[in-house]
Amino acid sequence: MKRFLASALAACVLSIGAASGAMAKTEIMVAYENNPGEPLDRVMHHWADLLKEKSKGEVTLKLFPSSQLGAKKDVMEQAMMGMNVITLSDVGFLQDYDPDLGVLFGPYLTDDPQKLFKIYESDWFKKKDEALRKKGVHIVMSNYLYGVRHILAKKPINTPEDLKGMKIRVPNNVMQIKTIEAMGATATPMPLGEVYPALTTGLIDGVENPISVLYGAKLHEQAKYLSLVGYLTNTSVWVGGEAFFSKLPADVVKMVHETGYEAGLYSQKLAAEQDAEFIEKMKASGVTVIQPDPAPFREATKVVYTQFPKWSAGLYEQIQKDLK
Repeated sequence: MKRFLASALAACVLSIGAASGAMAKTEIMVAYENNPGEPLDRVMHHWADLLKEKSKGEVTLKLFPSSQLGAKKDVMEQAMMGMNVITLSDVGFLQDYDPDLGVLFGPYLTDDPQKLFKIYESDWFKKKDEALRKKGVHIVMSNYLYGVRHILAKKPINTPEDLKGMKIRVPNNVMQIKTIEAMGATATPMPLGEVYPALTTGLIDGVENPISVLYGAKLHEQAKYLSLVGYLTNTSVWVGGEAFFSKLPADVVKMVHETGYEAGLYSQKLAAEQDAEFIEKMKASGVTVIQPDPAPFREATKVVYTQFPKWSAGLYEQIQKDLK
């Protein structure tokens, strides 16, 4: 039913044709797994307001939180078919289209998101962006800060050894699966919307995500140990289908990109402000916060960078040089 609903909604595309000299009436659906009120949802409302104001109401974003249009894979399929939909993604997923992009989602690559954002603005990434468009993927925003990813579990995690035998939920991308497995756990991919019941029933023992997402989804109600492993500084991109964006007027595409960049800056501001607040709220609800030594986790995950034979020669070394 969810897939059918998603397809039906996605089929309701407003006309993007317009009379000569007039801006097209355009509606873009925005699909994401996060819940209303979470920082990501606040950023999307901010973006929608910016775009509505700048376009004088002619270009609008219609928001679909809480996986209303289906899982990320479903939404990406809709986008690639030319539907008027965009969704949160990251290079961990986009490596399916260009393997080299996965390196930017590697464990402990950097703890400074601004260094990563500079790479997204580099000539190297611009060439990747152009190649993605030829494969049907249109990057709408590339400066979104999702947050630093930690592990919330049903038992304390101080070292990688503590993860042995544990099932940890991850998004369904190969980089994060390999990373959690390198730490010693069993990686268990599933949509974010299924995590709360999976924790409740014991299907999984823990979940990794930024603090704002863990708190916003109320996952701390079912898992009481937050281990601040900080294994991934998660910069994200918002993507749609080139089949849709290539039919929009150039001024509309430019407006969507420009307001998206402004929304990305707002996401960075929110991420910096709210982690401490959410940690205190989690503590108040009975969560034990653990600050482990990251060195053993960093050492355990170094092997991940050797497991991608399709990467260009010297890619990891080049990215490390660019990050300095």
